[in-house]
Amino acid sequence: MLILASAGTAAAATDPRQTALDNAVQAGNIGMVAAASDPNGNWRGRAGIGDLATGAKPNTNGQFRIGSVSKTFTATLVLKLAAKGKLGLDDPIAKYLPGLLPYPEPITIRELLQHTSGLPRDLAPQYTWTTLPEFDTERFVHFDEVEAIHDSTVQPLLFPPGTNWSYSNTGFNVLALLVEKLTGRRYEQVLADWITGPLHLRDTFLPRDFPLVPNPAEHGYEQLYPAPQGPTDVTAYNLTRYFGAGDIISSTADLNHFFHALLGGQLLPADLLTQMKTTVPWPGQDGLLSYGLGLMQLSLAGICGPGAPTVWGHGGDVPGYNTWSMSDETGTRQITVSSGIDITASPAADLGRLVAMATEFCTPAAGPGAQAHANQLQDALR
Repeated sequence: MLILASAGTAAAATDPRQTALDNAVQAGNIGMVAAASDPNGNWRGRAGIGDLATGAKPNTNGQFRIGSVSKTFTATLVLKLAAKGKLGLDDPIAKYLPGLLPYPEPITIRELLQHTSGLPRDLAPQYTWTTLPEFDTERFVHFDEVEAIHDSTVQPLLFPPGTNWSYSNTGFNVLALLVEKLTGRRYEQVLADWITGPLHLRDTFLPRDFPLVPNPAEHGYEQLYPAPQGPTDVTAYNLTRYFGAGDIISSTADLNHFFHALLGGQLLPADLLTQMKTTVPWPGQDGLLSYGLGLMQLSLAGICGPGAPTVWGHGGDVPGYNTWSMSDETGTRQITVSSGIDITASPAADLGRLVAMATEFCTPAAGPGAQAHANQLQDALR
């Protein structure tokens, strides 16, 4: 069963998920798509404008940049290598990629997967965006696989490996390079052979230097220049700087199917899935968010109040696109929400799309606590 709901339809008036999407657009999101899947069937919704130039509505069958949801794909490939006996999660990364990192301290594969490695989060300031206009003028800058890592690790470690926690895109670039080293193939080929091919995820791929979203669900925008200039269309972008951390393009249906398969035990042996779901606290999140091996565990109590369920998946942020793709623990119910604005979205817009995701699992409770929680989450991911 497939229900397509959009603003103005009878379904939109009664389905709380569509109402949440409409409210999120009123709060400042430009165009949004969402899809949910559970034992009762599938639902799709959209709200707002998908293309400001033409006025077209968002395309519920379209693609978008998934940002850091890519990390779960990279982690799954690494864990598949562990299942094949190609690596040990507690092996030092230098065993497989000698000389790549400049630090004398041993850093393990598990520490990279769980963000306890101490590696810098992103490129050093001299190599990355420092002003809003640079998100426009530097959108086609190329980084090869090793260059992005080297241009980040000119910075010192944030802490000795294994002693603390800090989100690191650089760490997942290293892990993607590890996949290539141990398979002798390009990341996108391994992704296709081990995940997207077997699961028939036809909308999901790593574009590398290809800057276009072939079939956009919505265009991605950011308010990069002062009014009266409107939002800048940043749909076309080269995100090779996020090679293994945030460069994948996908769709709502594909992401829901991926997390259904992953959490349902179709992609990994049970012991490795258990390790993937063994989490450590995410600092500053009041115990509501923790992190496994490329997998987020999020309590919805910050949005729906005490007694709300816990969900699994990942959030993603890149210029022009914000994604939440979350599932219950067993992979039987999931939702993916994509919005066509991220960096310059207002706090109210951030909360709106988080509520749109949470509505699949519980009834959101309005109040300043929910807004504060949304602010914390977005600050952590960006």
